[in-house]
This record gives sequence, C-alpha cells and structure tokens, in this order.
Amino acid sequence: MKKIVEKRDDIVFYLKMYPLTSIHPKAYNKSKAIVCEKSIKLLEDAYDKKAIPAPKCETDAIDKNIALAKKLGIRGTPAIILPDGRLLSGNKTAADLIKLIEGKQ
Repeated sequence: MKKIVEKRDDIVFYLKMYPLTSIHPKAYNKSKAIVCEKSIKLLEDAYDKKAIPAPKCETDAIDKNIALAKKLGIRGTPAIILPDGRLLSGNKTAADLIKLIEGKQ
C-alpha cells in the first residue's frame, strides 16, 4: 500500500482491522488499540511485531468489522475489495494491485 500511495495520489486505501484471533489471540486488543488511537504508527508497530499498548477507549468497531467480514465471506487477511466490488484474497504486488484497480486485470 505504501508503494502505491507514494506513486499514486488518486488511490486511497480504507483499512478495516480484522483480527484473526484463532491464530493470533492478542490481535483483537491490538486492533482495538490501533482503532482507538487512529494510529498508522501503531499499525506499523504491530506489523513489525513491536509491543502495542492496551486500548484506551471502548469501541465496537472491531466487532462490526468481524461481522462485516463474515457477511462478505472474508475469512483471511489481507482481503481487498476493489472499487468494482471484486474481492481479492492474499498479498499482491504494488504493480499488480494498480492494474487490478485500473481494471486491467
């Protein structure tokens, strides 16, 4: 995502935290902390396996994200929903993702 945003100011990503608690038991509270702080730095720290502070707010955003993912049939991460509604599962290169966003794949 960073590579794409650096190259294309017309492409925006909307992130929804979807913790896979069956494989990452601490992911729910980490997700909640990131949402509470609205912090890209905390998100990056989580990806870098750094310690994340406890959530500082009460929010049902994570529960709503989990419910939405189930409704949409999303069972893993990353999952990307393109502007045309297509659902992609798994990692994609920046170049491939740009092509998909542009409808060239």
